Amino acid sequence: MTPSRLFRFRFSFFKRYQIKAVAYIAVSWTIIDLIWTHYFRVSIGTNVNDFFWYNPPEAILLRGLIVLLMSTIMSYLLIIKLRQVFRDYSLVVSLILKTCILLLTAAFMNFLLHFTYSVFILGFKDSEGLDIFLRDATSSIWLLHHSIGWIVLFLCTQFAIEFYEKYSPGVFWDILMGRYIRPKIQRRIVMFLDLIDSTPIAEKLSSKDNFSFIRDFIYFVSIALLEYNGRIYQYVGDEIVVSWPDNAKNKENCVNALMLSEKLLNRNKKYFQKHYGVMPEFRAGIHAGEVTVGEIGIIKKDLAISGDTMNTTARIRTACTELNQKCLVSNEFLNNASIGWPVERIGFVDLKGKNEGIELFSIKI
Repeated sequence: MTPSRLFRFRFSFFKRYQIKAVAYIAVSWTIIDLIWTHYFRVSIGTNVNDFFWYNPPEAILLRGLIVLLMSTIMSYLLIIKLRQVFRDYSLVVSLILKTCILLLTAAFMNFLLHFTYSVFILGFKDSEGLDIFLRDATSSIWLLHHSIGWIVLFLCTQFAIEFYEKYSPGVFWDILMGRYIRPKIQRRIVMFLDLIDSTPIAEKLSSKDNFSFIRDFIYFVSIALLEYNGRIYQYVGDEIVVSWPDNAKNKENCVNALMLSEKLLNRNKKYFQKHYGVMPEFRAGIHAGEVTVGEIGIIKKDLAISGDTMNTTARIRTACTELNQKCLVSNEFLNNASIGWPVERIGFVDLKGKNEGIELFSIKI
C-alpha cells in the first residue's frame, strides 16, 4: 500500500463495528421474537382470548419485518446514541435508563404489531385495531408478560456488549470457545508502543490532568491500531502492547497503524495544546517470532502472551530511547515484508539481557 492510499477508508473500524453490532442485535432479537411467538402460540393452542392466535404465513412475515425494523432502531439507539448520552453515568444507572428507553420503543413496536395485524391480517377497521391495542396495553397480565421478556433481553444484550468490549476484537470469542485453555505456540508480530517524555509531562501536569492526557493519547493510538486489525494485549500506564498474526499483510498493517497513529495525533494537536499545553509523541519497537498464548487467572481470566519474542520487543522499544529513534524494527520483522515506507539500517545492537546483538532498522514516520 502506498502512502497516498493509506487513509482511504470507506468506513472506520468503529463504524464497521457499530454497523455489525446493530445488525447482529437486530437479527437476533427478531429471531428470538419469532421463536417465542411461535412457542407461545403452540403452548396455548388456538385460544381466542389471545389476539395473535391466527398466524398465517403473511402474518409471520409482517411481524418479522416490523420487529426487524424496530429492532434495528432500538439497537441503533443502544449502540450509538444512548452510549454517548450515558457514557458518564455509572454502569448500573446506565443499564436502568437505557432499558427504560428501550421499553418505551418496544411499546411503540407493539402498537405497530397490533395495528397492522388487525388491519391487514384480520381485516378490522383502524379504530378497532387501536382499541385492541389499548385493551391489551392496559391489561396488567399482558404488560407483565411482555415487559419481563423485553427487560431480560435488553439487560442480557447490554451485559454481553460490556463483556465483549472488555477484550480486544477476537479475544472474546477465543475465550468463549476455550481456544487457549491449553497454551498454543504461534508466530506473532509484536509491538510495544509508549509515550515519549512521560516523566517530564507528569511533572508538568496535575495527577488528574496527566491521567486524562494519557487516556486521550491511548484513545487515538488505539483507534489506529484497531483500524488495522491489531489485537491490543494490554495497557500498562502509557504503554500499549499489541500483536498481529505473523504474515506479510499484517506487517504492512502494523506499520500503517503507526502512520495512522501519527496522523490522528497531529490532527488533534490543537486539542492537546488547548487542554494540556503539550503534544504527545510516541516511540515503538516491533519484532516478530514465536510466542506462547494461553488463558491465565482464576476469578479474573485473560489471555497471556509470553516468550522471548515479547522480551526482545520490549528491549527494542527501550533501544529507541538509547538510539534516539522513533520506531525500531528487527530484521525478523522485515523478512518478507513490503511496507512501502522508508527504512534505514541501524546495524547490530546489543540489547539488555540478550547474549547476541540483534540487527535493527529504523522506519521513518
